[in-house]
Amino acid sequence: MPVGMRSSLILSREDFELPKAAIFDLDGTLLDSVDLHAIAWQESLLKFGHNVSFGQVRSQIGKGGDKLIPVFLSPAEQRDHGKELEEWRGNHFKSNYLPLVRPFSAVADLLRRVRDAGFRIAVASSAKKDEVETYLDIARITDLVQLKTSSDDAAESKPAPDIFEIVLKKLNIEGADAVAIGDTPYDAEAAGKARIATIGVLCGGVTESSLRTGRMCRDISRTGRAVCCLLELSARK
Repeated sequence: MPVGMRSSLILSREDFELPKAAIFDLDGTLLDSVDLHAIAWQESLLKFGHNVSFGQVRSQIGKGGDKLIPVFLSPAEQRDHGKELEEWRGNHFKSNYLPLVRPFSAVADLLRRVRDAGFRIAVASSAKKDEVETYLDIARITDLVQLKTSSDDAAESKPAPDIFEIVLKKLNIEGADAVAIGDTPYDAEAAGKARIATIGVLCGGVTESSLRTGRMCRDISRTGRAVCCLLELSARK
């Protein structure tokens, strides 16, 4: 079980009304991939003449390329080589770092428990569609995920709400009927705009104070406590 997913709450599931869907992020939440993405982005930016530190890039992981690139490139630079940089980064990551991606421990067990508790399971990621498919295979959770969305499905990636709104529409539910699980403030911001409560996890490397500053865990609702109970039960197995 990912260390950051563990909750101190030990509650009875019968005490709370469960939401209808649990919407999981992938990178840094179910998969140990944040540093690999950061390295790939840093190397790509350097190749195109942008001297950016690893720490600067890592702080932006969780956004899609459409949101990350403008942080480091001017509008003129984006027009000149933004698309080329993003394409090169994608190929560079797939060739050199994707084979190194591993799931956090007990991820399949966690999703199985969540499914068995009556949740519909969805994935909402800022990754590209083909990367999402590969990630599900790596984590061995393809058969546990009812719906998956990627940055390719949305006009804008996180922290815009598009990806979450697509999930809600496809599941035919309201934001109040779902809970999001993610590791960055960008997950919380995007989910919040779609009126979805969010549970923050620490396994992606973002500090608890940063998550709370980003309002990810400002208030854990009844929905949130119910899911925290499931995470605790999974962690204690």
